[in-house]
Amino acid sequence: MLDWWLPENVSTYGADIDSLFHLIYWITMITWVGVQVVMIAFLVMYRHRDGRRATYTHGNTTLEIVWTIIPTLIVVWLGIQSVETWNKIKIDLPESDYHIQVTAKQFNWEMLYPGPDGEFETDDDKMIENDLRVPVDTPIRLRLTSRDVIHSFFVPQLRLKQDMLPGRTIEAWFQATKPGRYEIPCAELCGFGHSGMLGHLTVYTPEEYDAWRQEQWAGAVWPANDATRKARREEGPHDGARTNG
Repeated sequence: MLDWWLPENVSTYGADIDSLFHLIYWITMITWVGVQVVMIAFLVMYRHRDGRRATYTHGNTTLEIVWTIIPTLIVVWLGIQSVETWNKIKIDLPESDYHIQVTAKQFNWEMLYPGPDGEFETDDDKMIENDLRVPVDTPIRLRLTSRDVIHSFFVPQLRLKQDMLPGRTIEAWFQATKPGRYEIPCAELCGFGHSGMLGHLTVYTPEEYDAWRQEQWAGAVWPANDATRKARREEGPHDGARTNG
């Protein structure tokens, strides 16, 4: 329908956002066309004519009430329509074995990977600037924060956009459905270098991601899931479980 001028959707919840976008678009378009038709009709009906005097009108209370109530009902209905999508994206974050902390600063992104132990602020953490790498078809949990001013983490193909505030950590998530490389611009004017603040998201197949991960943490033993990580933490450190980033 309108997808030809939107970025390609590679997110599991992108279709829900696009549906809301299309709905709002058509409501706006129909309203705009209606206003233009009425305006043109009034220009013709009330154009200047010789011998006809202009009259003053005090308005129409009924009409004013109607055009106040109708937009209000439309906005309330749109809010109700978006609740399920909002909860899916912002409230009901899925469980994930992949957690990444993204810190924005003037003028780049710091991607912090927790390493094989699954814990941040430990010896096997690895920070890579402007480079976010994840496996395809897998929920990814992000911890978003800013070091200085307000930034905005934006991946158009994921339909993911989230402001990042200094002193606050905001949880976000996505699940990419197609391998590829996608841009991560900052969508908030954050200073003189704003236009050059650009990172990239690389979505790998599972095999490619495992190969990249082994390259970054050579010799590390990766648990299969969060439950395994928890069990290993309770048992204590294992040889090869940590490497310095």
